[in-house]
Amino acid sequence: MKIILTHEVSGLGAAGDVVDVKDGYARNYLIPRNFAIRWTKGGEKDVAQIRRARKIHEIATIEQANEIKARLEGVKVRLAVRSGDAGRLFGSVTPADVASAIKAAGGPEVDKRRIELGTPIKTLGAHATSVRLHPEVAAKVNIEVIAA
Repeated sequence: MKIILTHEVSGLGAAGDVVDVKDGYARNYLIPRNFAIRWTKGGEKDVAQIRRARKIHEIATIEQANEIKARLEGVKVRLAVRSGDAGRLFGSVTPADVASAIKAAGGPEVDKRRIELGTPIKTLGAHATSVRLHPEVAAKVNIEVIAA
């Protein structure tokens, strides 16, 4: 099935790209989560709008991405969450929580869709996350999860 991506999808493409994927992947995952829309002749007009919006939000050069990477890796991020007696969290830490904690710690504003947690964070302590700033640049951010 031919689709137009509306958001960046890891391993598939960036917003505005027209890609061919299996029907089930498109119908059951990408389209319901608003990561993509079906490709139509009229949808080609949307591609130009999506690409313009992507250019505004995108980090333009590798040098700019490296500057933001240096700022991110220099920030000490502490995230206060509710937890139980044994150090387990009520729920888990989401990429949106991490993005707001980075901004609160004085770091640059980061899009939550660019944060990769790896495994869900469900315990107190230090955790490492990755932020994809550019296809060739990723920043490692250490997060300290503390009890609220």
